[in-house]
Amino acid sequence: MRFSSKQDVEAPMEPIFQILTDFETWETAAMRRGIEVERKDTLIQPGAGMRWAAKFSYRGKARAMELELTQLDPTQSLRFAAVSQALEGVISMELIAQSPKRSRLHVVVDITPRSLTARLFLQSLRLARAKLDRKFDQRIAMLAGDIELRYRSRSGA
Repeated sequence: MRFSSKQDVEAPMEPIFQILTDFETWETAAMRRGIEVERKDTLIQPGAGMRWAAKFSYRGKARAMELELTQLDPTQSLRFAAVSQALEGVISMELIAQSPKRSRLHVVVDITPRSLTARLFLQSLRLARAKLDRKFDQRIAMLAGDIELRYRSRSGA
């Protein structure tokens, strides 16, 4: 199952990329939402090979997920691989310059099942596809808004 969204951000590509690769801030934000996050690598600089283990509750059950940064093209794109017991996925984020002060963030999430139960779960999600696409667009719009706020606070604009 694939979800895709494009959002325009009122900021240049480089600062957006710096915000997206500020992984410590994202880890803290996840912890505030009740997700246990543990860094699994020893890399000092952001780069391919960074890994995290996450534990969270979803639909009343404890879940675990491994997340790895598989590709990092400076100022242009990030790609993550996510694996859980039932599902695996790829999360791609790409930045495209619209003008010197405006960029487009394109986020694609591909989810595939790893079991028959997960296949049935994804099939049930397909029945609510329009609603899920709207929710995904809203979440990426919120991410774009958060990036704009962080950019303005950093640049003093």
